[in-house]
Parts: sequence; C-alpha cells; structure tokens
Amino acid sequence: MGYIAAIALCAVMAGLAYWRGLLSGAGSAAALAVGILIAVFGGLGWVLILLIFLLSSFAATRYRFEAKKAMGLEEGARGERGPANVLANGAVACAAAVAYFFFRQLDATLGNMAVVLFLVAVATAASDTLASELGVLSPKAYLITNGKRVPPGTNGGVSGMGTVWALVAAAYVSAVGNIVLLLTGAIQPTAMSVFLPILFGFVGCQVDSVFGALLENRGLISKQTNNLYSIALATLMAAVVMLCLR
Repeated sequence: MGYIAAIALCAVMAGLAYWRGLLSGAGSAAALAVGILIAVFGGLGWVLILLIFLLSSFAATRYRFEAKKAMGLEEGARGERGPANVLANGAVACAAAVAYFFFRQLDATLGNMAVVLFLVAVATAASDTLASELGVLSPKAYLITNGKRVPPGTNGGVSGMGTVWALVAAAYVSAVGNIVLLLTGAIQPTAMSVFLPILFGFVGCQVDSVFGALLENRGLISKQTNNLYSIALATLMAAVVMLCLR
C-alpha cells in the first residue's frame, strides 16, 4: 500500500509541476520515472525527501526570476527544467535507492549506508541548485580556481551569498531527511546520517564549481554532466568515509 501511495504522489506532483510550468513535458515524465524508481526501491519516505528538494528547488528558481531573465541566466523560458536536468540530479539518488533495496537484505549496515548516500546525493543537488539560483543574484562573484572577479552566473563563479545558501541547503536536506526517515522507520539517525550529507553536500557543490571553471567553461562537459559528476563524486567520497569507519 505504501508503494501505491508513493507512486500516486509522484504522479500528482509531476502533473502539478508540468501544469505550473516548473517542468517541461519531458521533464515531468523524467521526474515521474525517477520518483517511481525511488518509491519502489526506497519507499514513501524517500519520495517525500525528493519532493521536498524539488519544491525548494522550484522556489529558488522562481525567486526573482525576472531579474535572472534580464541577466540571461534564467532556467528555461519560465524557469521550467527539462529531462536532462532531472536525470542529472536524480540518477545518483536512484542508484542509492536500488543499492538500499538489495543491500539491506544482505547486510543491515550496508543498507543503512545506502540511506545516507541517498541523503548525500539529494543534499548535493540541493546545495548546488540553491547556490546557483540564489547566489547568482549577488553582484560579486569570484572564480573558484583563482579568485578573479567574474560576472554573476559564470561557470565556476562563487559568491558569499551562494556559499551560505549551499551550506543551508545541505543542512536543510540532512535535517528534514533524517526526520522523515525516522518517522517512516527507514533509519535511526546517527552522527554519520546527520553530518555526512551536510559535509559532502556542501563539498559536492564546490566540486561542481571547480568542474565548471576547469571543464564546463571550456565546453568539455555540459551543465547537466557537471551536475551528475559532482553529485556522483560527493556520494563516492561519502561512501569511502563510511567504509573506512565501518
């Protein structure tokens, strides 16, 4: 019954996101697919965390949208996100849900690790999204690799406002995620489940900026590929730490 409720919730939210212009048609379909996979392999609590991230992401995207549009930094025509963006931000979270489904039956510790990695993946996506969407409104931005002043919205550019929001987003996902997973019985919060998403969510956002400066600016990778790589690397680093501390 929980699976049915989770899938139904995904369908409703994907439909509403399309109706409100938050996702394109293809983006809505991709979000539904990601949501269903996470619902089946993770559960209702996992879907709720994903939806909370999406809502905060949409809110950040729409915040002062006209100002972003005037700078040529808007997402889509009305702030809507397409399938590439959805999949880049959701692929690693899906992988963590699949890992949880299989590992929990073999080793409870590995299953719990997969839960934490899911939170890290979502925290990284949220950290980068809020840092990008809100940090771009800061008049002062500096290239992360050499500290030179750059125009707002430059790939690899960071600002004080963006950095603060990156940390806030990671902490927010960790706090809400642990509460939701506790209430749904998926995990008992631990120091690692609380602090690793904050730490590596924030680190992943900085990795995204480094990749942006070194690779994306040179046309070697796209924005979506950068998102995918930075989320995957942050999650991998968290996995290594947990395996070393196991």
